[in-house]
Amino acid sequence: MDDTVATSRHIASQATPDLTFLGLAAAAAAVRNGEITSEAYTAALLQRAQLLADLNAFITIDQAAVLAAARDADKARAAGSAASLLGVPLGVKDSYLTKGLPTSLGLDSLAHFVPREDADAVRAIKGAGALIFGKNNLVEMSYGLTGHNARYGQVNNPHARDRVSGGSSSGSAASVAAGLVPASLGGDTVGSIRVPASFCGVVGFKPTTGRWPRYGVAPISHTLDTTGVFTRSVEDCILVDQVVTGDESSDGGYGLKGVRLAFAPRQFLDLVDSEVETRFREVVRQLQDAGAEVIEVDLGDDFNSLVQIATWGIFAHETMGAISEFLRRHDIPTTFEAIYDGLKPQLRQAWGHIVLPGGAGSTSAEAYLTALDVSRPEIQRRLNTAFVSHGALVILQPTTPCTAPLIEEQSTVHIAGQEVSYLALANHTVSASSVGLPGISLPVGLSRAGLPIGLELDAPLGSDRALLNLARGIEGVLGAKSTAI
Repeated sequence: MDDTVATSRHIASQATPDLTFLGLAAAAAAVRNGEITSEAYTAALLQRAQLLADLNAFITIDQAAVLAAARDADKARAAGSAASLLGVPLGVKDSYLTKGLPTSLGLDSLAHFVPREDADAVRAIKGAGALIFGKNNLVEMSYGLTGHNARYGQVNNPHARDRVSGGSSSGSAASVAAGLVPASLGGDTVGSIRVPASFCGVVGFKPTTGRWPRYGVAPISHTLDTTGVFTRSVEDCILVDQVVTGDESSDGGYGLKGVRLAFAPRQFLDLVDSEVETRFREVVRQLQDAGAEVIEVDLGDDFNSLVQIATWGIFAHETMGAISEFLRRHDIPTTFEAIYDGLKPQLRQAWGHIVLPGGAGSTSAEAYLTALDVSRPEIQRRLNTAFVSHGALVILQPTTPCTAPLIEEQSTVHIAGQEVSYLALANHTVSASSVGLPGISLPVGLSRAGLPIGLELDAPLGSDRALLNLARGIEGVLGAKSTAI
């Protein structure tokens, strides 16, 4: 181990100081063109990961294995390979199965479980030449929004160690923000990519539900779950989307002149910190100045309650069945009951209340069917007033209603002077999740305290490429770059 560390430091010392903050596309091009070696780049990232180990962003990094893979990538490049991600290390949330690399799902009991297969999305990035740098820390079973894990530690926000990173894809967001990796795969059910992207100041993309493969990723809800990615630019997000979906088409970027965008102040500015609202309204003005037409829409007095009740009900009702089937299908050496018994007290109490059949807050079969067959179509109909009736390409909103809360105050958080449940951190992200819309969070600056603020764009079902191209255009207008440390 010491020899590997010493070797990585020696190799990294030959690299340029800013090597760790190369974007994904830039790093891939530099390796492909022979400007840097994968081994030198990987060594620099390993050195930075050691330097910032206090973030708790990774559960597992096999330094010897990733350096060996980097050397193999350099040999492949010398032999003529031009794979799109050749030799570039990526992070992977530890809910993804990774062949030969431990997959814990955030649980102590699975700390030494090594899968025999890769999740489909992992197979896709490996097929494009990417290396698996390590497995990112996460909330146990992806059930949480703040980044706390009882066994593997709280993931700390790179911008302020006393602040949460967001969750459940906590380590993925923090590692990209801190320059440990240029991109990381995450997962999103009600906001587990977009919330930490907002808090850590990076780009977080949730595709249309079902567009990216989910096979081999620990689930919560088959209706709501999706895989996705964190990067430091929209361009890098587009590259990963092309690799994972196999859609290699190259669309041009959007100019904003004449583009119609919508926002719903009564629904998405109701409970928002004043500093976040101020920045959001400044962004709207900047987009208007760039030629966009921004219209206000009203999704109805009961929209938020409709979304919350339906989505959280589906989320909790499907958890037990989804996890049990996943464990059986992949021969994972545990059971739902054993996982439940080993959860940290707060999470065990929550599962007992909403996940277990007969729990006081559990969703009945009748209420579940109503959520699927009545509430979701009504939510979609309301959103279509913006997309279809008003011709908006996206709905804009602050990604999170506040900046990252203090770690010591993560059970109940303060938003706009009110003390509310931490579940309120997903108040804005949950609407896209409720009906499977694609959504992306862009960093749009820092608060006075130096904490990132995010802007979310939600688009119609299946319009992922249009969303990404528009996001790239907005990124250009705003000068919105990752606020990485």
